[in-house]
Amino acid sequence: MVTRHAVGTLQPRALAAMPGDSQVSPVPSSVHEALLDPHWRRAMEEEYAALLANQTWDLVPRPPGSNIVIGKWIWTHKRRADGTLERYKARWVLRGFTQRPGVDYDETFSPMVKPATVRTVLSLTLTCGWPVHQLDVKNAFLHGALTETVYCSQPAGFVDSSCPDMVCRLNKSLYGLKQPP
Repeated sequence: MVTRHAVGTLQPRALAAMPGDSQVSPVPSSVHEALLDPHWRRAMEEEYAALLANQTWDLVPRPPGSNIVIGKWIWTHKRRADGTLERYKARWVLRGFTQRPGVDYDETFSPMVKPATVRTVLSLTLTCGWPVHQLDVKNAFLHGALTETVYCSQPAGFVDSSCPDMVCRLNKSLYGLKQPP
């Protein structure tokens, strides 16, 4: 197994300048700023297209008295092990703290793998000389179906012009929700 430490590359610091960063667009501080930059706009369009392709929500008229969970865009640079820029990443996340218990969600427990289990499996693979592979499933988190009815605002910068007053009724989970996917 090859690690960053073994090849002499440490985890890049979030604020430290990286080699070749002069051509890298800085992380935007607003949706308007992100939409003006072609790199961040493309990342946002990819995220939005993935959400639509996954049928994450249906646009519906706002039900009276319903709680509308608001969202925001999160932007990050994804880097390779050597610190060079791999891609621009944008995520539409919901602000779960605006959800109401008993109305928007009931259960918040989500089973997780313990770090000790991961270390044990990695130790076993190293001892047996097995290869270790990593994969990234785009939007894997978003495949979880929701049992509760949750409404959220349309993504900023991607509001449907034919129905700007409608809200999204979620069919699938989004980042930031209180309930597990």
